Amino acid sequence: MPKHILLVEDDESICEMVEKYLRSEGFLITTVNNGEAAIQQNVVSAYDLVILDIMMPKLDGLEVLRIIREKSAVPILIMSAKDSDVDKALGLGLGADDYLAKPFSLLELSARVKAAIRRATKYSKELNVSEDVLIIGDLKIDVKNFTVTKGNENLKLTAKEFAILKLFAANQNRVFTKQQIYQLVWNDEYYGDENIINVHMRRLREKIEVEPSNPRYIKTLWGIGYKLEGF
Repeated sequence: MPKHILLVEDDESICEMVEKYLRSEGFLITTVNNGEAAIQQNVVSAYDLVILDIMMPKLDGLEVLRIIREKSAVPILIMSAKDSDVDKALGLGLGADDYLAKPFSLLELSARVKAAIRRATKYSKELNVSEDVLIIGDLKIDVKNFTVTKGNENLKLTAKEFAILKLFAANQNRVFTKQQIYQLVWNDEYYGDENIINVHMRRLREKIEVEPSNPRYIKTLWGIGYKLEGF
C-alpha cells in the first residue's frame, strides 16, 4: 500500500514541484497551503509522513509542529528557507525528525522522505508492545494514541521523548547503553555524541519526575547507561 504524505507548503510552485515528484516516486500526496488547514488533517492515523514549511500564513510551521506533536508521533520533515542553526535546533527540539533547507534537490528530498518513513516503520516493528496502554507508577502511557498522563496531568512529550519512555516502559529492568538508545530511537549510527542523549533524558525527566535530580523512574547506571526499574 502506498505511503501517504501530507505536504504543507504555501509556495504554489514549490508545492506543485514536490507533489509531482513524490507522486512519481509512488507516494500518495495531500497538499494544504497554510498552517490552520494542516492541523485540521487527521495526522494521527491518516498519514505516514508530514512535510512542513516554517514560513506560512495563519499559523507558522513551528506552531503547527507543536500542535501535531501533542497528538501524534507521525514523522515530520521540516522544509524551509530558514536554515540557521537556531531554527534547526528549535524545529528539531520541538519534535521534528529531519530538516531540509531550501533550495534542495528533489533527489535529496526523496532520500530523506524514504529514510524518515523507513525509520518510523522499523522502530514501530522493533518496539511493538502487546498492550495498548502501559502503566508505570502514576504514569499512563497510551501507545496507540501517543499520549502520556501523570496522575490527572497530560504530559506534552516530543516524539523522541515519547519514544525513549516507551522503550524503557516496554523493557522494565533492562539496561540500555546510550549507544543502544540512540540506535533504537533515532535508528542511526551512534558516533559518541552523548549530549544528544543527555539533553533528551534531562527534558524527559523534567516532565515525568517529581524530583528530576532524584529520579523515581529511569535510573542512571554510571558508566553503563539507564534502566527503568519495575514497579
